[in-house]
Amino acid sequence: MSSKYSLQGLLVSLTAAALVAGCAGPQPSSQEAINEALSLQTSTSVDEYILGPTDSVQISVWRNADLSISVPVRPDGRVSMPLIGDVKATGKTPEQLADEIELDLAEYIREPQVTVVVTSMGSHEFSDRVRVTGAVNQSISVPHRSGMTVLDMVLSAGGANPFAKLNDSILYRLVGDKMVAIPVRLDDILNKGDVSTNYRMRPGDILTVPERNF
Repeated sequence: MSSKYSLQGLLVSLTAAALVAGCAGPQPSSQEAINEALSLQTSTSVDEYILGPTDSVQISVWRNADLSISVPVRPDGRVSMPLIGDVKATGKTPEQLADEIELDLAEYIREPQVTVVVTSMGSHEFSDRVRVTGAVNQSISVPHRSGMTVLDMVLSAGGANPFAKLNDSILYRLVGDKMVAIPVRLDDILNKGDVSTNYRMRPGDILTVPERNF
């Protein structure tokens, strides 16, 4: 579910579900699954960048300009470095990659100091986005930012349209290989000052606002 195409397919499906008229609206997941999904807000950091294919990195070796390079992470998940050859980058943070390069370079130079800076985040172009679909004035897909909430997303989408069934909104969150549907009471947030369901967004989250049935 984390690939570009599966996310786009999910987005289309959720948009259709939000707009189809019928007696039954979107159904929330079990309370146990919801609690697990919401616990990710505090137990799992979303600010630590994990490298992947199509990212580009600037690798700097202190006092060794000839070893300092800017390279892409190849489709096989590796980067090529002078002296040490290929190093696996996929699945590591920039700091972890720098530590591994330092260990490998230590065989050739004394006390190497390496920094890795991500210059292009191609691998997270789709998996790190958050989306709003359904009965809003403008469906949006934007890069995730630390601290953004459900309310931030709705306001960014221009607010709900007049046909929105606000308190039946659903926040979809991928937990492992399972999509969890979390109820969001948008009317309570917007009109009653009850922010108990104004959850913080995580990369990949999709908020859907259904329309009222006529």
